[in-house]
Amino acid sequence: MIIYGIKTCGSVRKAIKFCEENSLEYTFHDIRKEPLSEDKIKHFASKVDVNLLFNNKGTKYRQLGLKELNLDESGKLEWLCKDNMLLKRPVIEYGNDEVLCAYDEEVYKKEFL
Repeated sequence: MIIYGIKTCGSVRKAIKFCEENSLEYTFHDIRKEPLSEDKIKHFASKVDVNLLFNNKGTKYRQLGLKELNLDESGKLEWLCKDNMLLKRPVIEYGNDEVLCAYDEEVYKKEFL
């Protein structure tokens, strides 16, 4: 399991805590220190709806003034590839090429326990 996110994100911290409390092995990938490739973002978007991957409530979204652009799915994907900080976090890659986005304890229990 790989957890993609940033250390200061509350949802990422919850996901890491969940893994540690349930003895789940994981690797943490800090997207601020090591941005994801366009191919990786497109891979996530092939597994999870781009509207779920795209964080339209975060600071970066507001800073860039993206609300005014009324982005469609391809526009959102293009921005995700340009700036990983627009990803809704955490993104978790696990199992046989599965991808989960955002923190939801019930979903985590169902998928990982």
